[in-house]
Amino acid sequence: MFGQSIRRLEDDRFLRGQGRYMSDQAVPAGTLQAYFLRSPHAHAELGALELAAARAAPGVHLVLTGEDLRAAGIGSLPALPILEPDQPLVVPPRPALALGRVRHVGEAVACIIAETREQAEDAGELIDVDYTPLEAVATTTAALAPAAVQLHESAPGNVAFRWQRGDAAAVREAMARAAHVVTRHLLNQRVTCAPIEPRAALACIEEGVLTLHLNGQNMHAIRGQIATAMGIAPESLHLLAPDVGGGFGVKNVAFGEHVVMLHAARLLGRPIRWVAEMAEDFAASAHGRGMEATARLALDAEGRFLALEVQAVSEMGAYLSSNGPYCASHTPATALSGVYAIPAVHFTACGAFSNTAPMEAYRGAGKPEANYIIEMMIEAAADDTGMDAQALRERNAIRDLPHRSALGQDIRDGDFAARLAECAVLADRAGFAARRAESAARGKRRGFGLTAFLETARGAPGEWARLRASADGVVEVAVGTQSNGQGHETSFPQYVAHLLDIPITSIRYVQADTARIVRGSGHGGARSLHMGGEAMRQAGGVLLGQARSAAARLLQCMPDALHYEAGRFGLPDGRGLTLAEIAAEDGTLEGEVAHAVDLVTFPNGAHAAEVELDPETGEVTLLRYIAVDDYGRLLNPMLARGQVQGGVAQGIGQALMERIAYDSESAQLLSAGFMDYAMPRAADLPDLRVELREDQPTAANGLGVKGTGQAGCIAAPQAIMAAIRDAVGADVQMPATPEAIWRALAG
Repeated sequence: MFGQSIRRLEDDRFLRGQGRYMSDQAVPAGTLQAYFLRSPHAHAELGALELAAARAAPGVHLVLTGEDLRAAGIGSLPALPILEPDQPLVVPPRPALALGRVRHVGEAVACIIAETREQAEDAGELIDVDYTPLEAVATTTAALAPAAVQLHESAPGNVAFRWQRGDAAAVREAMARAAHVVTRHLLNQRVTCAPIEPRAALACIEEGVLTLHLNGQNMHAIRGQIATAMGIAPESLHLLAPDVGGGFGVKNVAFGEHVVMLHAARLLGRPIRWVAEMAEDFAASAHGRGMEATARLALDAEGRFLALEVQAVSEMGAYLSSNGPYCASHTPATALSGVYAIPAVHFTACGAFSNTAPMEAYRGAGKPEANYIIEMMIEAAADDTGMDAQALRERNAIRDLPHRSALGQDIRDGDFAARLAECAVLADRAGFAARRAESAARGKRRGFGLTAFLETARGAPGEWARLRASADGVVEVAVGTQSNGQGHETSFPQYVAHLLDIPITSIRYVQADTARIVRGSGHGGARSLHMGGEAMRQAGGVLLGQARSAAARLLQCMPDALHYEAGRFGLPDGRGLTLAEIAAEDGTLEGEVAHAVDLVTFPNGAHAAEVELDPETGEVTLLRYIAVDDYGRLLNPMLARGQVQGGVAQGIGQALMERIAYDSESAQLLSAGFMDYAMPRAADLPDLRVELREDQPTAANGLGVKGTGQAGCIAAPQAIMAAIRDAVGADVQMPATPEAIWRALAG
């Protein structure tokens, strides 16, 4: 079954309205509703909260504040450290409910638990909060200014960390002897994940165990973060997720609301339910990207790259979310050279606190920023030197593999020049001049962009899986990674069916339940089939080995005499036993494996975009989009293509329209919902042609697969922006809105 485009099994129930999202969950009898009162100020001293009226309001059972949590011994949400920073990482306390000061609009200051959501909201209106507004900083420039207001005493100058990698001396030497040094300032604007399902949770006590149902992507990591904040053992918490309506990174981590709800359930002995409104998620969950960089690329007279220097400043928001610092330092460093052989690279990263929502991993998590930088610097080099951009790419593409990048990444597979050349042919680059002339005859401007990308995919290293074959003929597969829309209910059973040579209908898939999944690192970093598939492969080998031994004992033969086919161990004389029959005779068969593979895979490809602009209005139309990508071997090509297309659509959104905007003085959120935050609709997208190549399988896992989940989001922004620059004839920063294009055309 490996390589077959099997339609998604889960879509039948989704299309029939039988999905099981948090809002679809049956609410236990006696469930109370939670409402979080949030700060309207970006920065303010938090004085007394008058709670008597709220606590006496109809239906109210409990009102909690930060002081209540502190008195109960509940501490700060943890953040993962980054390694070897030049300036130690500052991790300020991040209380689940504000203590002493609020630092961004939407920060929760109180939680009201009532019989109904409406009663809780009404009670929230009765709380009188004593705010003393303070000066706010909304941008990294303002936050790092010498006289800027300080957000945290532990972070002088509002600096969360300083970090560097590479050889600064080698870069300086190469710049000094270069024929050309190209400099640009590049922006990856702050965006939001905007999953279709907002955050939601149900906290309760089930069979004496404190339990949290939530729409999360990484049950064990979230459980560990919550347990740290609450000062309890992770094993004392049970976390599980139903269907998850999209995540893209924001659902990978714990939030203060989870901690508050569990504490309330523990106090009241009643289930507590909370479903965020979309405006809450825009203001109070987490955002992504948010990196400004000054880059310099050195070339010799023939256009060979000599050195790259990148100085980046990233927004961290008011507090550190778990993965925020890592996404601004280590992860972009892994991909900063793209698919190119650049002898010397130096990367410096600075994280800055500001009065904005925290930053977290967002699909690609540092790799989109890195790829955008190198690809747009190649476009700039072509402009400044008069050389052809495609020629520069093909001349500098890595050809000798394995290749160790200047920042220490060992790239083992890929045919990068071939992908570029093939994409140019499929996109008909040779015929573009005629198409441009046709647009010009109609008073329009047409642009063409052809760029490459390199993903460094792994996420957290290692994974766990267990396969159980029982007497009823069902094989249960449990894996520590999980789906939030990628199709794991199809692809994972498909792979196990391939491994065991049995029908896919015999497979039962289990995920996202810490009581049934021993360990695991969830979804993130395009790791699911790379890490989870390898765990399943090894677990399948253990199960078949156990079954072969049992069959040999039951059939009174040598194990090597048995032939395995179609789920049955057989002998030449016709005798044999199926997995179900072996399990019936010998007990449940089980293969359980936790591997520690830490190798990275290298999804890569070339993407081409063609746009047409109206110079009178700046309106841009995306006419064509072509991708030629390498994801190693393809388990299910249809699912892989769908993953790439979804990522491309998100990347197009970042390039053309998406931006989280704060007022530069008050730090008030200006894009607080879909009235002010644009995302691409079907009408904004052409047919997204995705060609998949399997000629470069990876040896990083036994399947030969590379991650597909993030690649489209990593590849699309630079392809779109290269086409827009070609049409405009000048630099344009993302998002390339009609206003931005019109201003660039106006000079």
